[in-house]
Amino acid sequence: MMKAVSIMAVVAFVTLFTRVLPFVLFGGKKGMPKMIGYLGKVLPAAIIAALVVYCFKELTIQPALQKLWSLTAGAAVILLHLWKRNTLLSIAGGTVLYMLLIRI
Repeated sequence: MMKAVSIMAVVAFVTLFTRVLPFVLFGGKKGMPKMIGYLGKVLPAAIIAALVVYCFKELTIQPALQKLWSLTAGAAVILLHLWKRNTLLSIAGGTVLYMLLIRI
């Protein structure tokens, strides 16, 4: 019981710390450093690129039908995103389509 309470306390502290830290560092009259603004613009695209590589890294060793399902779901993500411009919808739609394709 004490171990669980300790874990919850540490998780709560770390969560609070990560939420408060940006306000402590960049709050008030201090402006945000240019490097942080640059990272805010560049990192989302870099993370998406890393996710694409991760998702398709085993494509060469998959059976032909599995490749088709992976590429179809990937295309669905792209098309959904171009259509609705909603990242969560795109990811959820591609995931649901992929899960349906591999199960049917």
